[in-house]
Amino acid sequence: MAKKKKKKPVSLIKLQIPAGSANPAPPVGPALGQHGVNIMQFCKAFNDATKNKEGIILPVIINVYQDKSFDFVIKSPPASVLLKRAANLAKASGMTGKEIIGEVTIEQVSQIAREKMEDLNTVNLESAIRIIEGTARSMGIKVKR
Repeated sequence: MAKKKKKKPVSLIKLQIPAGSANPAPPVGPALGQHGVNIMQFCKAFNDATKNKEGIILPVIINVYQDKSFDFVIKSPPASVLLKRAANLAKASGMTGKEIIGEVTIEQVSQIAREKMEDLNTVNLESAIRIIEGTARSMGIKVKR
């Protein structure tokens, strides 16, 4: 019985796509098309996998193989998106450090840190909370203790 070879990725594509609404329009179409991937097949698979998270922007990493097949990994939403949603803001401050445009509680920051834990480069919750607090500070969001 022959051993099955593991396919080697030819290229890696990183995109940020709104959950449940991937379509062949840019940025998805051109990024996948230049590697010969079936765009509609990816869109259907991504939309099915993310239909319960409607409206949130999700980073996705797509591995493309030599036979034009693909697989993808969906990451947790960016910390900035989660912080803006927690503070009910449309966008972050334009003048970092000078202008505070919103507030979040330490409990909200802790919840965001737990959600982002697998994508952060720490295993300690306290460190993850400090990372999220730093992101909030750079966005002009005050963390209430």
